[in-house]
Amino acid sequence: MKTIGLLGGMSWESTASYYKEINEGVKAILGGLHSAKICLYSVDFAEIEKLQHEGRWDETARILSQAAQSIESGGADFILICTNTMHKVADNIQSSISIPVIHIADATAEILVTDGIKRVGLLGTKFTMEQDFYKNRVSEKYGIEVIVPNQNDRNIVHDIIYNELCLGKITDQSREKYLDIVSELHSQGAEAVILGCTEIALLIQQQHTEIRLYDTTQIHAAQAVKSATS
Repeated sequence: MKTIGLLGGMSWESTASYYKEINEGVKAILGGLHSAKICLYSVDFAEIEKLQHEGRWDETARILSQAAQSIESGGADFILICTNTMHKVADNIQSSISIPVIHIADATAEILVTDGIKRVGLLGTKFTMEQDFYKNRVSEKYGIEVIVPNQNDRNIVHDIIYNELCLGKITDQSREKYLDIVSELHSQGAEAVILGCTEIALLIQQQHTEIRLYDTTQIHAAQAVKSATS
């Protein structure tokens, strides 16, 4: 079994989901007392969040690249960046190490292609929804049209992520807001919606809507399990 590198802490709430999903996945495949071999580096999210909102992406790339180097030195065979937003600097991180980075957008888009999804909605931080690093990768590499909520709804999604979900706060009111936004994307022709922030699945799951949801945390973790055990 290969050793999985996790670059986490952004936020630790979703990194805990990765840890659980990966270990459950390994146990399901190998059985018994088997668990995943994991090398985890968890950053201080307050430091990263401040740099994000200041637009200092080069500095975030430096911090995360150093963390990735530590993970590689710890014996990992490949790395998952346990956040959608920070895939903005995935190429910087990849260039700093010799082991592969499993890209969360690739893992998700490959499932969308398999399922025949041609037009998909995207929820995430404003960085993920508004900038091109994620949307363009999915559309240009996989031929899937990506649509995002309107400006007001993007603000709602973003604020709930940072002010509630990253702090472990889950409310019915916020869930209803998210589900309304999912429904609006569906009315605009989205065949499904990507939960493109690793915290969102803490708030809404498939049981809450008939519209197909793609949980990037679960998909990314499943790809790690496959890569580690194959």
